[in-house]
Amino acid sequence: PMSEPFHRILGRPEHPLFLFGDHASKHIPDGFDNLGLSGDDLTRHIAWDIGTEGVIRGLAKRFDCSALIAGFSRLLIDANRDPEMKTLIPETSDGTPIQGNVNLDAGARQQRIEAYYRPYHAALGQALDWLTPKLSISVHSFTPKPDLGAQRHLDLGLLVKHDVESADMFIRHFRTLAPELSVAVNEPYSAYDLNYTVDVHLAPRGFAHLAIEIRQDHISDQTGIDNWVKLIGDALEPMIGD
Repeated sequence: PMSEPFHRILGRPEHPLFLFGDHASKHIPDGFDNLGLSGDDLTRHIAWDIGTEGVIRGLAKRFDCSALIAGFSRLLIDANRDPEMKTLIPETSDGTPIQGNVNLDAGARQQRIEAYYRPYHAALGQALDWLTPKLSISVHSFTPKPDLGAQRHLDLGLLVKHDVESADMFIRHFRTLAPELSVAVNEPYSAYDLNYTVDVHLAPRGFAHLAIEIRQDHISDQTGIDNWVKLIGDALEPMIGD
């Protein structure tokens, strides 16, 4: 498990593509007593975006491009939330109480911000300033069936707010390669609701970007990850023209 607040993958600095994963790790550092959780709750979708680390590493390897992965579970602190949001450190997630987050005092909250959240965001900002990528991609995944929600049949979602053009282009290539798969914009979440990392790091810089959501059962094992790395990579090829 990653004990650092982030993990850098270094590719060719001039490569036009950059990838990052806010929720790629389920790691809860020692000293937090697993936030009072055990069993499935430590490995199911509430703890992380299943499969995304593999997809990010696979795409970074394919393109020899750089990437950044948060090294902590979103249950410890959610890198894709405004620091003022109550859900920055969730007290419940998909119906499961997170006992280690209940009634946190301001000091404990601030300690997590300083130790994990800030270093990740600082590293992300530095990477973008140094690399100035032609296209940045935020990689997420979603559960096929939340405990407190309906079954989701969507295969791939794109969260779109600032950069419609890149999303349209990607969807066009993706549909040509995999017409049997369903793709939708601002499903199963909307970029107008939860888009903090993109809003703060990519939009102000005016960088072309994609925020991709893959259904987790497609990328829950290495075979699935490899298939989706190929599929997404093939859809990206004409966009980055390296």
